[in-house]
Amino acid sequence: MSITLYITFITVAVSVLAMYNHALMDKLIFHPYSVHNNNEWYRFFTCGLVHADFMHLAFNMFSFYMFGDYIEQYFAMIFGRSGSSMYIILYVSSLLVCLIPTYLNHYKQYNYNSLGASGAVSAIVFVGIFLQPTMQIGFFIIPPIIPGFIFGPIYLGLTAYLAKSGQGGINHSAHLWGSLYGVVFLIITSYFIGNFNVLSAFVEQISAYLSR
Repeated sequence: MSITLYITFITVAVSVLAMYNHALMDKLIFHPYSVHNNNEWYRFFTCGLVHADFMHLAFNMFSFYMFGDYIEQYFAMIFGRSGSSMYIILYVSSLLVCLIPTYLNHYKQYNYNSLGASGAVSAIVFVGIFLQPTMQIGFFIIPPIIPGFIFGPIYLGLTAYLAKSGQGGINHSAHLWGSLYGVVFLIITSYFIGNFNVLSAFVEQISAYLSR
């Protein structure tokens, strides 16, 4: 069974349990105040295992599965035997990195919480877009209509705007930084550890698409 499925099953199981167990939810959720004052640093990672409701969980896990499975295959090609390890490192480190700005902005606010794997899922999605920039992608319920290299900047711009406005009760900051981190992680690791020039492949695919 793929690593993507393992992560999906674990996340679904813990999320469902936490939805019906408020004590467990309170223990795992990202609470910057507790991180800062009680040294509960584990919350950077455990918050990715809990979700607000079934819709939140389903959307994240569907997006994760759609991109994660083929990224595992790409990582095996890029990193060889280290592909599985690099994939796990990408996902786990994304949970941490995407929440650092959130922590810095809210560690003094006792009532602030954040939860969900959206930041890590965003990292996986954007790694997928960078590896296959001409894949057709849609917005939410809209069917695939535009290539990823156009979708990506639009999504990042919209997410940055929403993160700055702070509206909707959604941690758009985690989405933004998770997406950017995923691309940076891929470029750096493939250059120093892998055997595939992802930047050249990215440019070549877009050039071929535009020249059709």
